[in-house]
Amino acid sequence: MSISSKYNPQAIETKWAKLWVDNNIYHSEPDERTAYSIVIPPPNVTGVLHMGHMLNNTIQDILARYHRMLNENVCWVPGTDHASIATEAKVVDFLRQKGIKKENLSRTEFLKYAWEWKEKHGGIILEQLKKLGASCDWKRTKFTMDKDLSDSVIKVFIDLYQKGEIYRGTRMVNWDVQAKTTISDEEIIYKEVEGKLYYIKYQIEGTDKFITIATTRPETILGDTAICVHPEDDRYKHLKGKLAIVPMVNRKVPIIFDTYVDRDFGTGALKITPAHDINDYNLGIKHHLETIDIFNDDGVLNEKANLFVGSDRFEARKLVVKKLKELGILVKEEDYKHSVGFSERTNVVIEYKISQQWFLKMNNLSKPALENVLNNQIHFHPEKFKNAYRHWLENIHDWCISRQLWWGHRIPAYYLNGDPEKGIFVAETKEQALKEARKQNPSKNIQESDLQQDKDVLDTWFSSWLWPISVFDGINHPDNKDILYYYPTNDLVTAPEILFFWVARMIMAGYEYRNDKPFKNVYFTGIVRDKQRRKMSKSLGNSPDPIELMKQYGSDGVRIGMLLCSPAGNDLLFDETLVEQGRNFSNKIWNAFRLIKSWKQDDAKPQPDYTKQAIEWFSQRIKQATGEIKESIDNYKL
Repeated sequence: MSISSKYNPQAIETKWAKLWVDNNIYHSEPDERTAYSIVIPPPNVTGVLHMGHMLNNTIQDILARYHRMLNENVCWVPGTDHASIATEAKVVDFLRQKGIKKENLSRTEFLKYAWEWKEKHGGIILEQLKKLGASCDWKRTKFTMDKDLSDSVIKVFIDLYQKGEIYRGTRMVNWDVQAKTTISDEEIIYKEVEGKLYYIKYQIEGTDKFITIATTRPETILGDTAICVHPEDDRYKHLKGKLAIVPMVNRKVPIIFDTYVDRDFGTGALKITPAHDINDYNLGIKHHLETIDIFNDDGVLNEKANLFVGSDRFEARKLVVKKLKELGILVKEEDYKHSVGFSERTNVVIEYKISQQWFLKMNNLSKPALENVLNNQIHFHPEKFKNAYRHWLENIHDWCISRQLWWGHRIPAYYLNGDPEKGIFVAETKEQALKEARKQNPSKNIQESDLQQDKDVLDTWFSSWLWPISVFDGINHPDNKDILYYYPTNDLVTAPEILFFWVARMIMAGYEYRNDKPFKNVYFTGIVRDKQRRKMSKSLGNSPDPIELMKQYGSDGVRIGMLLCSPAGNDLLFDETLVEQGRNFSNKIWNAFRLIKSWKQDDAKPQPDYTKQAIEWFSQRIKQATGEIKESIDNYKL
């Protein structure tokens, strides 16, 4: 047998990775062995492999292969997430390039294009993971909109609605003016932005005196309903019970006193616009203020603004500043650097918007999720994340689960004549909703055409929070052999930034629908950063292409290199020289293999004592090293 003197990862890795996949080498079925199961954090169906995926899946692969070496029955389930906002944005852009506008299509027509796009592009990242050598059970690959997973989502929604945990209400939400939908906190990226702090005079009613406020958003003056100052601020105590006049629109608003105000910010006086700021919204509820929503869904000023109607919010800012200058009430402008939230999906500045949405109550669901992490029924590695987890769950708010999109799981609620005020009927099908509508309204001759389904879809996380259960069909068939054998899963490997939005919610779902934890351990990876400690991203151009790295150094070389600089829970400062070390290490293993294959054994020859001693010494070293390696992996010191 002729063995190459140098390891050729491209030839060898490609060959074996294909053989594993083609022959379902890593497929698992329940048997008499101890089960070891792990579910992949499903990447977005829009995604391609990035450095974070490389790190995460390398760690999962280590755990899966290690447990196979312990003769456990390993089931590593791969799959993808339908990613409502990201995918819809991709499809809308795809259609725009073809000269087609979404608003000119019916929902059915749009979804046909969306499924075509998914079938063409949706499997790219999984194929890349196969090149990485990920030893997943590819036969079990799941997608969050597969029929069995979709059925699970609808069943859970109906169950929680019937329990009184899901309700429809009006609250303040994060609003993406380009996608025209609510978004979750997790989908907001905060950036430091160079802006302006505008100092503006508001006249005190019945006097020639003024109170000066400072704001970064003068365009929202048109929706002001109060001025707020600190109750212990001596500068403003004489204004108790007074009214101020909102510039340009001449609206009389109260001057309120609240400890929320930071006396050292600006002038210590704040304008309050309850419709367009979460803190103002809370103050508005507390002080019973009027709420005036001056923006349409696309961020354009509406009739309630009275002025500059039809202007985009940023154009309106310029027009308002110009008008304030003309009125002589713009005191000054200061350069001001502050944090602004951007939609992760569309990269536009998010708005806070009061909107009628569907919500899931969190109080009851969160209790076992908190208790069983604090008592170590579920172990966090490293443990430092328990404090942040506890803080979030102890201060949790109801979850906005509706999205104004077409791609996703459509909310199974039907309205009489399309009006929720006339009747809401939650059911798996329209036929079932019709039966319920007739039952509740026996005197009315209700027909199927009288019912219209809610147009919104569910937040993507509402499907992925069921992932460890639904991939084994444990919602639809709670006693099937897979869920009984593989659940709870053993390990979850994920990034800490989705600790609340995914990890916590999976734990909630696990205790609600299996009365058990979804996993025993959670291993938190760090964020992959460059040498300047910047998070790797396409926009910064500081992220290498993992596929190109694998071509240059081999999959194992890249994986070894990443682990050499990756302590659990701490950020990874990526250094390509470590990947080069990884490639060199792979070559050392290859040379050891070549050495062993070159040995010839002659059983007829007697074995000298020194050889026996050498073998015994090597055996002891192997035993010692094996113990050290086992202890390290068992403690997630990879």
